[in-house]
Parts: sequence; structure tokens; C-alpha cells
Amino acid sequence: MQSQAQAAARLDVEPAVLVNIYRQMSRIRAVDKAIQAGLSGGKFLFSYWPMTGQESIPATISQLISKRDYMVTTYRGIHDQVAKGVPLAGLFSEALGRFDGVNKGKGGSPHISDPSSGSMLTTAIVGGGAPIANGLALAAKMRTEDRITIVNFGDGATSIGAVHEAMNLAGVWKLPLIFLCQNNQIGEYTPIPGYTASKDFASRAAGYGFKGVKLDANDVPAFYQGMKKIIEEVRRGEGPIFVEALTMRLGPHAGVGDTKELSREALQAAKEAWPVPRLRAQLIEDGISTEQQLAEIDEAARQEVDAAIAHALAATPTPREETLIDVYADPSVPPRRGHYPRREAEAEPGSGTGKPMLMLDAIREAQDLALEQDAGVFLLGEDIGDPPGGVFATSRGLQTKYGPERVRVTPIAETAIIGAGIGAALVGMRPVAEIMFNDFAGVCLDQIFNHAAKQRYMSGSATHVPMTIRMMVGGGTGGYGAQHSQSLEAWLLHTPGLKVTFPSTPFDAKGLLLSCIFDEDPCVQLESIRLLRGARGEAPAGDYRIPLGVAKVRREGSDITVVTYGWQVQESLAAAEELAKEGISVEVIDLRTLVPLDYHRVLDSVKKTRRALVVHAATEFCGFGGEIASTVHEELFSTLKAPVGRFGADFAPIAYCRDIELNQIPQAKSIAARIREVIAFK
Repeated sequence: MQSQAQAAARLDVEPAVLVNIYRQMSRIRAVDKAIQAGLSGGKFLFSYWPMTGQESIPATISQLISKRDYMVTTYRGIHDQVAKGVPLAGLFSEALGRFDGVNKGKGGSPHISDPSSGSMLTTAIVGGGAPIANGLALAAKMRTEDRITIVNFGDGATSIGAVHEAMNLAGVWKLPLIFLCQNNQIGEYTPIPGYTASKDFASRAAGYGFKGVKLDANDVPAFYQGMKKIIEEVRRGEGPIFVEALTMRLGPHAGVGDTKELSREALQAAKEAWPVPRLRAQLIEDGISTEQQLAEIDEAARQEVDAAIAHALAATPTPREETLIDVYADPSVPPRRGHYPRREAEAEPGSGTGKPMLMLDAIREAQDLALEQDAGVFLLGEDIGDPPGGVFATSRGLQTKYGPERVRVTPIAETAIIGAGIGAALVGMRPVAEIMFNDFAGVCLDQIFNHAAKQRYMSGSATHVPMTIRMMVGGGTGGYGAQHSQSLEAWLLHTPGLKVTFPSTPFDAKGLLLSCIFDEDPCVQLESIRLLRGARGEAPAGDYRIPLGVAKVRREGSDITVVTYGWQVQESLAAAEELAKEGISVEVIDLRTLVPLDYHRVLDSVKKTRRALVVHAATEFCGFGGEIASTVHEELFSTLKAPVGRFGADFAPIAYCRDIELNQIPQAKSIAARIREVIAFK
């Protein structure tokens, strides 16, 4: 038997470090065994994806990082959570849906967030965490903080486009980030040769301009030395590094027992290489620990886990009253039938207090003010630098004024853009991301819908995403075609957690955007391309905010209420002017904010006119008009003189041909005709 000094010299690792690694592996193993026993015996029930065989990866890394360092992991990452320091009582309570879970029982086992330990996000979307990790690393870099970020994912995630977009962006920005591929050699149910022709994954990093390293995670001393060097390099600011940590998943994709994806011989070989018993034997053989000492570590881990499970089983389940809490910062925002909070408008600057400007200039001014006021505000998007200041010039001059760190040009990679914004927002920054066309939301919907919108709820408000996404909306301009002209607000409005604005004037574009940037929830501002240069009006100098959820009466009337937003406000006002000549008095309500929605001003107006028409540029079928019409019918059915009308675009892609486009989207003349139909109803 060697002395501890001899063992340390041979392994090049301090004996105390190896013991601590084993202690963490023992805790992870105790968690794994207890969950599998509890699920098998019917003691409790929750979704579980075993990480048996992968224990050494986070256990080793735990000795090289601190709680200040950020971690992102995946739904299989309970071992990552344990080693990062998430309290076990809170972890089990969360998995069992208990109110005292780390996320109030709202995220559950696949969505753990614990910022106190640096565990910032767990995603159940394969590969979805990599773009967000970029944002965490970016925030640390912009703040010159001594933090690194580690994003964990399995080998299967290497096939996901989000990972490739994230790697490319991290390479361009030289982020302090480790892409840690825990290569357990099985992507869910498919071994590696079944889904890629790549010989390895680490070599892919070279294509993105940074280093890739392959390490044997089953050899704990060697893995420790490899990771120590990598973490030191990243901490020194030498850019991102991709680590392929080779291991083997011994359990199934989900549930309990052994994996069925390996032959009996391969499974036996994997168990012989399993780092938990392997390191245990090595500690004894090298005289670092005795059998008794390791047994005491194992027993302490078992007792800690048993106590955590007992606590969780006795804890109170998350009550039903929590259903609408943590969706937004304000619990009154989620719409509920018959529950319509009245949001009073604050005093807005009056006419004559500002200079006439185009909407694009008002948007630029809002961003300028936000950048000036708060060092946590930064812009990111394709081509937003100088020149040209964005394809529509809404950021013109801002990069020159604030520099490329705060006005950040990105690759053409919408998923990477939104993910970086989410990650930075998770740690208190206020990113403003530009998506060039509303249509392009389709390539980053996962980041918007499954991460930005849901993070507050899934984390029980442990974290939230105060970011703003600006999207330009085509239609009515002619020549952009079917993939650049859609009004897709219904996609966004159907997603709890998002706030959505749609200004119709330069005044509103500036005031709403400033409100969005400094809001505590993820906001999407939709900006009509037709209005960017086509709407000219006063916008006061300096900072002013238009409260979200407050509509505006653009024109008073007595015969019918037209409810609309965006560039359709101008068309509806023109229709009202035409109808006034016929003695028809039209009241026009500009919603300005679609979520939260100002039901009170809509309902108060319709109570007066007793008729209503909802107008929007989006397709009429399944459009937002149906939601508003239904609510008005439910609340005011007995007072209406006619059914509430809806008027939207034809159910067809937006045509490239200008003659078709201008006829398939509501225009002043067609809106006037539709109003006459509602008025004529008997």
C-alpha cells in the first residue's frame, strides 16, 4: 500500500480533493438509489431520467468552481444539481410538487433553478440551454466578473441546431463558457452510430474557432487534471472551450433499472469502468481512505437523502391558489373571465410638447435613452451596428455612441440571439433583441415560448427574464412576399408569460418601448414596417412611459366601436372619416398593448355604442379578433344591437403581387364596408 504522499504524487491530485470528489459522487449515488427505490416501491411518483454512470463529471467539477460560477443543465442533470449545491430538501420537494421546493413545486424535476447555488436553469428541451448559457457568460464578461459558465448537455444534443448556433456565437464573442458534452454514448434510445457519422464531438469546436478537448470522465484523477486546466484557461478569458466528457449511461432513458441499449457484455464492461466503485477502490488501494471512512461517507449521504425525502413527503403540496401566481410579475395580468383589472392611464405628455418625427426615429430615441440610463441595457441583433444601424435604421448611430459591447452585432442566428438575451436577463441585465421580421420568430420560438415566457413560472419567481424583443411586421407594403409579411401576434398572445405591444404612432412606439425595456417580464414589441417611415407624429424629448395595458381612444363615436392596433389604426381612422360623411359615428380604440389587454376601455366603449368590430392585419381565422369578440359577447350580450364583427386578412399567405396583398388585408375602404354591414344588422 502506498503512502498518501506517494499516491498524491502519482495521481497529481491532492488526497483531500479526491475524497471530496468521492463524497459528492456518494451523495449523487444516494440520490439516484433513493429515487429508483422510491419509484419502484410506489413511495412517490415523478418523472426521472437516471444519470447512473455519469456521477464523476459534476462531482469532479464541483472541486474546481464556486457558487459564483453559473451552470445550465438538462432534465437528466439531477447529478449536476446535487454537486452544484442545490439543497436536497428543496430539490426533492420540487420534484414532488411541494410548495417549499426550490421553485415552489412549479418547475418540477426537469426545470430546477437555484440562483443561490449558481444553478441558473434546467431545460427539458434538448440543446435548448446552450444559447441561454451564452447570455450568462456574456453578462459576466460585460460586467468584468470573475465567473465562468458551464452548460451541460448530452451527446444527443449535438444534433440540435441551437447548440451549433450557440457555439458559433460564443466563438465570435470569445465568451467565458464551457460547452460540456456529457457523452454517455446513447442519445435517448439511439446509440451514437445511429444518429451521426462524426467520429467524435470535440473536433467540431475547431469549426467555430475554438478548442475542443476529449476527456475520460471515468478516470477521475485524469478528468480532474484536464478540467482544472480548462477551467483556468476559460477563467483567464481565453475564450470558450468544448469538452467531450466520455462516460456511459448505465440506466434507461427514463425510469429505473439497467439500460436496454447495451449488450450484456458491453453493460458489464461499462459497470467495471463505472467511476463510483472505481474511485472508491482506488482510494482504499492508495491508502488515502479506509473502508470504514468511506462507509461513513456513504452512510452520511444516505442519511442526508433520507432526511430530504422525509421532509419532502411531509411538505405541503403547492396549492391551487398558486395557479396564476408567477406567470407575470403582476398577478393581475393573466386574463380571467370576468376579472378585468382597470389600469388607469398615467398623465401622458400632451400635444405640442415634442418634435415631429418618424416612428423609426422614435424607436431609436427610446433605445438611446435606455442605453444612457442603465448600464445593464444592451442591444443585440443582425446588422444593428453602424452602418446601417439595422435593416430599418432603428439603431442608427447607437453603436458609434455606445460602442460594440453594448450595441452588439450578431450572426444571422435568431435562436442564438434570443437565447443570449434570456441568459443575460436571468442575471439582471436588460437586453433588447431585434428580430428583423415577425416571420422569423418561427426559427426561435423555442427560446421565446419555452424559456423566456415560462422561466418565471417554472422557477417560482426564483429567476425571471426582463428582456425585450423587437420584431418588425410586414404586410400592406407590397413586395415582401409570404415569408416576410405575416402578422403573427396570435402565436405570441397564446403564450402565458409574454407581454406584447403594437404601437401605431411614433409617440406610442417610444413610450411603449421604454416601458417594455424597464418591465420585469419578457416583452415583445411589434413594429409595423409600413409605419416605420409612413407614420410621422410628435414624440416628446426625454423619457416618458406609456403604461402597459392601457388602450387609447383615438376617435370618439356613438354608433359603433372599432377595436384595432398597429397600422390598422390608421386605416380604421380613415374609414371613420369616410363614414362620418354618411352620418355614421365611429369610435376607434387603439389597444396599444395586446397583453395585458385593456378590457375596460373596450367594454366601456361598446356599452355606449352597443356595436363593435375588431380589425387586424393578421388572418381573421383564429386571429386575436375572435378572443376580443368572444369576451364582448360574454360580457355585453344583452345590450348589443348586433353580433360583434371580426375583420382580418384572408386565410392565405400574403401575396407578393401588390394588387392581391392590398385586397387581402383590411384597408380603409374594406373596413368601412364591413362597418356598414354591422350597422345594418337587424
